[in-house]
Amino acid sequence: MIRNIIFDWSGTLVDDLPAVWQATNHVFRQAGLEEWTLDRFRAEFSLPFRGFYDRHTPHVPMAQLEDWFHGHFKEVQDVMQELPHARVFLEYCRERGVRMFLLSTVHRDHFAKQSAETEFLQYLERAYVEVLDKRLKILELLAENALDPGETLFIGDMQHDIETAKHGGIFSCAVLTGYTGLDQLRASRPDLIVEHLGELQRLLDRNGWEIAHPALDSANAKLFPTATVGALIFDSAGNVLMIRTQKWSNLWGIPGGKIKCGENSIDALRREIKEETDLDITDIRFVLVQDCIHSPEFYRDAHFVLLNYTCHCADGTNVRLNDEAQEFRWVTVNQAMGMALNQPTRTLLCAVTDGRSK
Repeated sequence: MIRNIIFDWSGTLVDDLPAVWQATNHVFRQAGLEEWTLDRFRAEFSLPFRGFYDRHTPHVPMAQLEDWFHGHFKEVQDVMQELPHARVFLEYCRERGVRMFLLSTVHRDHFAKQSAETEFLQYLERAYVEVLDKRLKILELLAENALDPGETLFIGDMQHDIETAKHGGIFSCAVLTGYTGLDQLRASRPDLIVEHLGELQRLLDRNGWEIAHPALDSANAKLFPTATVGALIFDSAGNVLMIRTQKWSNLWGIPGGKIKCGENSIDALRREIKEETDLDITDIRFVLVQDCIHSPEFYRDAHFVLLNYTCHCADGTNVRLNDEAQEFRWVTVNQAMGMALNQPTRTLLCAVTDGRSK
């Protein structure tokens, strides 16, 4: 049973990715290098910092790099926000008497400001910050606090976090709310991958705080497939809405979700689209049903039955995404076909375009 949790900070409890990306680009500019897009940053950024900068700025002393980075970070860190579900999860752990710690590379000055704003420090028994290589600290942390490795879980958003957990002989959970994409996290083979801390809370509660090691949590295994709904949404100009999510390997797709028990599929579709995009829809038409079985594109092993529809916006195209998606675009159908789509969305688009051409 899990009785102790060690958290990473950035990308796990708080979202400071925009600030870190901007500060890193500042370093690159100062070093005479071109700036990176956010997608490239997420794909190539890694810890420990020294290894990352040795690859890209070997001609600049580390002390200079740190001065550039931290100086600029102070100017842009106000964009930092606490991640959805983080506060509720911390409260949940405290109510259960779970011991909580922090192991992070975050600079102590930045941590002081961010922890004061979020008030997250109140939940932590001890915070270890400015740890350049967490693998070199994890055993000391366990020993200093008399933590049983078999009762301890490390939650983080990067491969370095998973490697640290393995070095300490403790359980690991990767969250998709941070810096690293699904493919990289899968390659590090954590015990769990979750979309966010809210999902982890549900899994721990369902499993009695036991974690199946080294496989994914056994609560994910179900006897029956999950029924879901999703729709290709058209605006008045004939453009369609595409959204991009980490849980679908950062590919583009359509909004939708699970049908609740006792809920009909159309009501579920209206609810899910409202929750995910804040759009009201009309002219709902069924297109096809798809089997989605053990898709490698999805962040965990699952079997879905996908009910796919088309529909139109009822009032305008003012999309407001919830925490499930990272980006949206209104594009033509032809433009959508040229995007990096998840396979179910590509199948739906093909069915819709085939139907229109007849």
